[in-house]
Amino acid sequence: MKLVPKSPNVRSTHPASLLPGAVGDFKKPVSRSRTIRIDFREVAIAPESLMDKFVIRGGNPLVGSVRISGAKNAALPAMAAAILTDEPVILENIPDVRDIQTERNLLVSMGAEVELGYGRASHRTTISCSNLANPEAAYELVKTMRASTLVLGPLVARMGRARVSQPGGCAIGARPIDLHIKGLERLGAIIKQEHGYIEASAERLHGGHIIFDKITVTGTEDLMMAATLAQGETIMENCAREPEVTDLAALLTKMGARIEGAGTGTIRIQGVEKLHGARHRIIPDRIEAGTFVIAAVLTGGDLTLTNCDPTHLGALIQKLEECGVRIRTAPDSMRVTNGHQLIAADITTEEYPGFPTDMQAQYMTLATQAQGTSIITENIFENRFMHAHELVRMGANIKVEGSRAVVRGKTPLSSAAVQCSDLRASASLVIAALVADGETIIDRVYHVDRGYERIEEKLKGVGAQIRRIGEILPKRTAAPSVVA
Repeated sequence: MKLVPKSPNVRSTHPASLLPGAVGDFKKPVSRSRTIRIDFREVAIAPESLMDKFVIRGGNPLVGSVRISGAKNAALPAMAAAILTDEPVILENIPDVRDIQTERNLLVSMGAEVELGYGRASHRTTISCSNLANPEAAYELVKTMRASTLVLGPLVARMGRARVSQPGGCAIGARPIDLHIKGLERLGAIIKQEHGYIEASAERLHGGHIIFDKITVTGTEDLMMAATLAQGETIMENCAREPEVTDLAALLTKMGARIEGAGTGTIRIQGVEKLHGARHRIIPDRIEAGTFVIAAVLTGGDLTLTNCDPTHLGALIQKLEECGVRIRTAPDSMRVTNGHQLIAADITTEEYPGFPTDMQAQYMTLATQAQGTSIITENIFENRFMHAHELVRMGANIKVEGSRAVVRGKTPLSSAAVQCSDLRASASLVIAALVADGETIIDRVYHVDRGYERIEEKLKGVGAQIRRIGEILPKRTAAPSVVA
């Protein structure tokens, strides 16, 4: 199935085709590739997708095997990297999540052709940016996913100009794009900010020396992509070391880039004249793997995770073993069992290889079931404890003090109506519901869909009682008017 921009003179009759899952509304393809034209002037949000809820009945141990999907946070920059070449880039192990759908829509709005695999190749995406005509990331798409700003560097490097909407605020805290802008200016780009957009231009970028004021994953990725086509050498210091950065460097190298030091604090890039197409397999999602590990621990289950990389979870595994969890690892799998009481342990979120901020919420749920007091310190985002209030509604004993949360356990959790505030907070509530007494209703699960591929199906497959539903009650009809 191929997604291409719709010609301006044709009006879309399927605005919902922009939404995650909407591809399934079309007839099944009869060949390897099928073209669907989308009008990106009519960005719509289907209200029914925002009304979905999970109903979870707790008490069942998770037993069996779960296959971990590809990493969303590695796939998004890899898709943006396709902008750097006019040849096809084939990406495998792409997760089917809302953020990926948004990125596809963004690329197509610029003139890219995006071909989706199906059947056994359903997690493969082929991106061709040979006919890019619109180097703009519009607000309607960027506002739903901050990682959309990753197209800024590649667009300036390949096309000499870019117009990208300011991403705005975020529920878990500010993620400023100023480090991207400073870095591009060091590479010779001229930047203007007006009307809510960042406009960047450069006849050709040139190499430069960039020292990040603070570690930034997307900033490292964005500027690394831009530097691949810059003239001369670029040296970047205080870089992010996450596996997702290393995975992007591996793809860029396959495309002909010359990169040294990815995965360390200093990265060197020798710019080249042109990049070519490549085939690349996205790394497994370490955060999804960690989420299922904690779910298995709390339910007293026996769960094997396949298609994962335990070396990406060193800090989490070490902390869980400190809590008394037994984890057996192999090169591409993990088995987790928990047959005894958990012991409280403190965590502090840090940049990789420290304890990941994206696992903080899930660990907080675990801390509610550990014996003793756990102190959780959040150093990455200033507003990432919103899930704590929902966990308290379920019976947890949590006190938030600025950037610290004090969790006293073990406290029994009971069912309640709760709502998700962000992607990882939603995962923590799902885990809590799996061990709570009774049936928990979780609202706003579109946050879950941003980063977890069919999580309810995976949980059902290992014994959880979970169901996705729409509105619980029918909409109230207006009372008939009375005529005197």
